[in-house]
Amino acid sequence: MRDMKEIDPQNSRRKLIHKVGINDADYVTQIPAEKWRCPYYDRWASMIQRCYDPKYLVANPSYAGHSVCEEWHSFMTFREWMMEQDWEGKHLDKDILGKGTKIYSPETCIFVHPNINVLLATNKKTKGAYPTGVYARGNRFRAKVNYKGKGIGLGTHPTPEEAYDAYVEKKYEIIKEIANEQSDERLKNALLEWKINSYEEEIA
Repeated sequence: MRDMKEIDPQNSRRKLIHKVGINDADYVTQIPAEKWRCPYYDRWASMIQRCYDPKYLVANPSYAGHSVCEEWHSFMTFREWMMEQDWEGKHLDKDILGKGTKIYSPETCIFVHPNINVLLATNKKTKGAYPTGVYARGNRFRAKVNYKGKGIGLGTHPTPEEAYDAYVEKKYEIIKEIANEQSDERLKNALLEWKINSYEEEIA
C-alpha cells in the first residue's frame, strides 16, 4: 500500500467535494496518474457522491433526498471512524442498522460483506411484475433466493403469493444463519430483527 503519510502541499487549496465534502487530509489522497486512491478517501468520496452529485442522482434516483451527517462532511473525521471498523473487502451500508434512513452517520452505518447486501436487496429495478425472488414459469411460479452468487431454487408454485411465501421462509432461514455468525452485536441483532417486505409491499 502506498504511504498515506506523504504530505500534500495543495491541502489548503482543495475545493469542496460536490459543494459539501471537505478533504482536510494532510496527505495525498489520490494520484490519478498512478490510478491510486486512498481506501479511506475512496469510501468517503463515494458516499458524498451518492448523496450530492447531481449527475449521479439523475442516474440513481433512489438516492434522492439522502444526506451525510455534518460531522462526516470532514474526510478526516470519517477516516478516523473507518479506521476503527472491520472494513476490508466490505461495503459501507446504512440500511441494515437504520432501515429506512436516508442519512449516513456513525449511528446508521456499518461495513458488511457484499453477500449480505445482495441477500437483503429487493431488486426493485429488475423484479418486473412479481415480487423479489418470484418468476413466472408457464402457468406456475418459481421461487429462488440468490446468495453467494448462486441461485437457490425453491420449486414451483401455483400462485405468486405461495412462491413468495417460500422465498421469504428460506430467506429468513439464511439471514438467521448469517446473523449467528457475526461477532458484531449491532449487525447480529439488526439481522435477527430484519423485516422482509410483505407480498403487498412488494407488488405496490
